[in-house]
Amino acid sequence: MSQEISYQDKPWLKSYERSVPENIAYEELSLPDILKRSAAEFPDQDALLYQGYALNYCRFNELVDRFAAFLSGQGIGRGRAVAILLPNCIPCVIAYYAILRIGAIAVMNNPLYTDPELEHQLNDSESCAVITLDLLGNRMIDLRGKTKIRQIVVASLGEYLPFPKSLLFRLLARRKRISAPVKRAPDVNSWKSCLRSDPLLLPEGYCGFSDVAVYQYTGGTTGQPKGVELTHVNLSKQVQQCAAWFPKFRKGGEIMLGALPYFHAFGMTTAMNLSVFKGWAQILVPRPKSGPLLEAIRKYRPTFAPLVPAMYAGMLNHPDFAGTDMTCLKGAFSGAEPLSGKLRQEFELKTGAVIVEGYGMTETSPVTLINPFSDGARKIGSVGLPISDTLCRIVDPVEGVDDVPLGERGELIIRGPQVMKGYKGRPEETAGIIRGGWCYTGDIALMDRDGYVFLVDRKKNLIISGGYNIYPHEIEEVFNSHPRIAESCAVGIPDEKKGEKVKVFAVLKRGEIATEEELMDYCRTRLAVYKLPKIIEFRRELPKSRVGKILHRELREAERKND
Repeated sequence: MSQEISYQDKPWLKSYERSVPENIAYEELSLPDILKRSAAEFPDQDALLYQGYALNYCRFNELVDRFAAFLSGQGIGRGRAVAILLPNCIPCVIAYYAILRIGAIAVMNNPLYTDPELEHQLNDSESCAVITLDLLGNRMIDLRGKTKIRQIVVASLGEYLPFPKSLLFRLLARRKRISAPVKRAPDVNSWKSCLRSDPLLLPEGYCGFSDVAVYQYTGGTTGQPKGVELTHVNLSKQVQQCAAWFPKFRKGGEIMLGALPYFHAFGMTTAMNLSVFKGWAQILVPRPKSGPLLEAIRKYRPTFAPLVPAMYAGMLNHPDFAGTDMTCLKGAFSGAEPLSGKLRQEFELKTGAVIVEGYGMTETSPVTLINPFSDGARKIGSVGLPISDTLCRIVDPVEGVDDVPLGERGELIIRGPQVMKGYKGRPEETAGIIRGGWCYTGDIALMDRDGYVFLVDRKKNLIISGGYNIYPHEIEEVFNSHPRIAESCAVGIPDEKKGEKVKVFAVLKRGEIATEEELMDYCRTRLAVYKLPKIIEFRRELPKSRVGKILHRELREAERKND
């Protein structure tokens, strides 16, 4: 292929929609200040929709100020870390914006984490308080002594339910294990009691724009999750980039399907923060299963839906799909894992929605590439074009310095205002991924002459299942800690519903005997549900390199050939 065009020529610009800018004149507003503006512009418009309850922007902003006042009254202020351990619900969104409003740092946690996973994340982030569900309240009280957590705020999935749902919830909650009593302990407060504080009124720009706003944790090849430091600059400019990419969606006039978990960077940016920036209503779906998703669509008629492929596939295969009118969807966004052409075509044919695929990573807030939204400009199989103010190169994967020609494979590197500050407390690992201002993604890709990027392979051994990033080393550490296991290797193998599922190859110690069921039981107390292996295969030995490194790729490719 001709080399007359280079990455410095920005070939992607010619493929932009006409109304999408190359560069953005950014407003230097933090997310809490953006919320204030939306509350002033759309005070009576629905902001948060949850199980039949509607909270308008004026009230949303007031509750953020009240919870910010509570946190401030506990001595929590600028630079302190506060953990959120909640699914998508009203307290989750209010707590997030309140933490940022007082200049503190929000630490997003997955409620499915096990105690060892939570303990590491809470300690690494140095969180001083946690907002969680009553279902997890006793666990957090018991875990508090092993962390720096002092204040615990307990909310319930039943918060804000309208009558008669609120009554039914109280009657059925414990039996269905969606609520639980929390034992008495010092410095444990109910969510509603925390909102009795007088609103804390802070001037715009109270938060330092370059200050860290969020610790967003991602797994690592060392087995220990790393805290990605995302600043107010990162989050504010990222959401303005996303808004600029979809100019046809008007301000204040859309309804977002908030099904992506907000503890994941993809959901945090493209659903929660984008909704607030645009003054949209967001439908909060705490359990993003196919049934609740379809129910939310029927009830609230969303116009925009960022989802992962597993969610699209799940809805298509659900018995209620045929009876759900989806003509309300003007557009949809897919990310986190590859979207098959067959799945995209079937969903679009049956709904009339347009799905655009994109690419990102936690370290980039996360969005860096998106296909144009206008029909006909998308390239099937591509993860899109670099968005506004985002530079992209494909470099030699060994040295990582020299560009490879357009059309050739290499490592994808990214530069833009959405690139993280670094990993918390890990300067060496930060230097390994951020070099000369460029973020080295670890993914092998190519760019065509029109600026579209195509992912080819993974430099890392990352497993993506149902939109979750799963790092093999975390699973292998658990397996290798079992007294009968000599060594193990975790890989991702194809799965029709989730894209990939985890398979573990295990080698037993000489003379030992173990069953798959025994090892699964061992893992259940040490790994989050979505990290659990679906298949365990016992082997006498694992393939290794000359220096003794287990060859993940060889095992993975063998499984794909046999699929």
